[in-house]
Amino acid sequence: MRLEHQSAIPGARMNHRQLEKDIEHLEHVITRISGEDRIPLAYWRSRVDSVLTAELVPSQAQRVKRLNEALQALEARTKRIE
Repeated sequence: MRLEHQSAIPGARMNHRQLEKDIEHLEHVITRISGEDRIPLAYWRSRVDSVLTAELVPSQAQRVKRLNEALQALEARTKRIE
């Protein structure tokens, strides 16, 4: 799993290619992670939040909304278990 991330500065413009790559990576990872993974959910939250602050076209905005909802559900399940 890739750990390095060229995070966007909140409010900064993200390169379209990098943005698409980040969304695709998150779509791949978010469906496979759990609250028990080596990489904490807080890391994935920061990744999703960095994409949420980017300028998105409507199709990207819908994809990121689904990612955010999936991560929120995972965060809620993890809190109930703790």
